[in-house]
Amino acid sequence: MAGMILPRLTALVCLLVFVGTDAGAAERRPNLVVIFCDDLGYGDLGCYGNPSIRTPQLDRMAAEGLRFTDFYAAAPVCTPSRAALLTGRYAIRSGLNNVLFPDSKGGLPQSEVTIAKALKAAGYATAHVGKWHLGIHEGQRPTDHGFDSSLGLPYSNDMDANERGKGKARDPEPPLDGFDVPLLRDGKELERPAVQTTLTQRYTVEAQRVIRANTDKPFFLYFAHTFPHTPLFASPEFRGSSRRGIYGDVVQELDWSVGQVLATLRESGVAENTLVVFTSDNGPWLTQGLQGGSAGLLKDGKGCTWEGGMRVPGLAWWPGRIKPGVTSEPASTLDLLPTLLTLAGALVPTDRPLDGADLAPLLFEGKALPERPFFYYRGTRVAAVRIGEYKAHFFTQTGYGAAKPEEHTPPLLYHLGRDPSEQYNIAAKHPEIVERLIKARDEHQSAMQPGTVQPR
Repeated sequence: MAGMILPRLTALVCLLVFVGTDAGAAERRPNLVVIFCDDLGYGDLGCYGNPSIRTPQLDRMAAEGLRFTDFYAAAPVCTPSRAALLTGRYAIRSGLNNVLFPDSKGGLPQSEVTIAKALKAAGYATAHVGKWHLGIHEGQRPTDHGFDSSLGLPYSNDMDANERGKGKARDPEPPLDGFDVPLLRDGKELERPAVQTTLTQRYTVEAQRVIRANTDKPFFLYFAHTFPHTPLFASPEFRGSSRRGIYGDVVQELDWSVGQVLATLRESGVAENTLVVFTSDNGPWLTQGLQGGSAGLLKDGKGCTWEGGMRVPGLAWWPGRIKPGVTSEPASTLDLLPTLLTLAGALVPTDRPLDGADLAPLLFEGKALPERPFFYYRGTRVAAVRIGEYKAHFFTQTGYGAAKPEEHTPPLLYHLGRDPSEQYNIAAKHPEIVERLIKARDEHQSAMQPGTVQPR
């Protein structure tokens, strides 16, 4: 009994401190927005150094908020990355170690506590807009996991390719009618195939609707864009707008979308009571050629555990609460659940291991976080671990194409501050650091209890 009283009391104290104790307290709990792109690379935005893609809205968001130089997705591919964000747990714990497909039987288990489920129990309106990719069957869909409403695709936009679309996903002009992926509202089909040139704008209109409908109630908006995952489609307004070709056109439309969301928050009078986080599910899909993005100076991309596969753009914005700045503190999507739930005064699960930490001291006070390990999973294996500035690779494998992983004994060691491109192995010079990182991996693995593997 005592174990249940403590987390409830902690949540109550957090809520009272944040909003006070008057009758209007519930209305002043913060709104929470997570904007999650698909395959956007570390080097794809102007505020991260891209010379060819114009992103004025995201650049402004970065200038007004906190820009992370060392922010990570919790997996290098779609499904496990999304599971980790919504649960605050490495995907191995929910058995979602690999990408799901349209005929997959598996999905996010009902036993998992998502951000939406916890916030809904705390009185929040909850909405999902965009890509889901965590299961299509009963018990696995957005409205089964705490979302009041859902509009978007059930999985990646290159799936359900028909005869016209097979092998054409990476083309600069893929056939609009080549991919039979459906657009769903609350699990019901609106159109099939989804008209992909309209998706970013339709998603944005839906996100604006959610904001305007909840000015008198706290809300959580999970806005998971379909793009820039291939095949790439931009609306007529953005087609040909970028020096970077269709990839740049798509990213510039995503930038417009972010600007629309932030403008709607301002116009609705709730911007000063809203935390917005912008990030990506993994690194750029380099095998897509010019239809894939860029990891900038980072090595490799989507599908691998080199930095380019999992280090992604990360922006946090809250006018009046988050001071403009840049931080090199390591953080990840695993941290969103404990951060958002604590801010909302919702119950943070204590009956299961969580792998993230509350970012409030960093976001609102500029304080460094306690040093902690971050584990780079590839499937069910820990491929690498980072503590502080040091990263050890136990095995490496390119994102796509390499048949077998290359094992490393002793592990490769890199100082990510001095060598973010992971070019210079310094393991021989720092055996004590290598041993520390090996120990962190071993302790983590010995305590890990994997969930039942979900069928692909």
